[in-house]
Amino acid sequence: MKNVQNNQRANSGSLPFFFKSSFKVSFVIIFISSILLFATFFFDTVPPILNRGIQPATFPKGLLILIIFLTLVIYLLSLKNPWKKEKKLPNTFFKTLYSFILFVIIAKTLDFFLAISVLSLLVSHFWGEKRIFYLLLVSVIFPVIVFIFFETILGLRFPPGVITNIYYN
Repeated sequence: MKNVQNNQRANSGSLPFFFKSSFKVSFVIIFISSILLFATFFFDTVPPILNRGIQPATFPKGLLILIIFLTLVIYLLSLKNPWKKEKKLPNTFFKTLYSFILFVIIAKTLDFFLAISVLSLLVSHFWGEKRIFYLLLVSVIFPVIVFIFFETILGLRFPPGVITNIYYN
């Protein structure tokens, strides 16, 4: 009765799910990804004789399906543990952003493979890993996995650079 007299809703703290920020963000990501996924069904197919690796539309489809799936997982996890509101972005965000800028500079000037190594090392360090052995392990194994994936499965070559020229020559 007191809520009615004060013109307040009972349970005003619990909004419907579609008003929560976690739903809004997830919905926008899934909506845009779904539109892009639909667009991939209209990509041209490459004749088998010209095709190196997989068809051009296969990789974007797989990537978009992965984005939709991971967004759903994040949304479902946010139902259990709601997102906390931050007034200021953490320093790790800005350090990671600067790492991507450094990645572009290294990839354009030196080597794409080297840029992936530096990026994986820096991001791992900025997000909390302090053990040198594991940092070096990540900075070597992750780029090798990416290289193998693109080279063998997708049939794509890395752009020329200091390290990749050694492999391709």
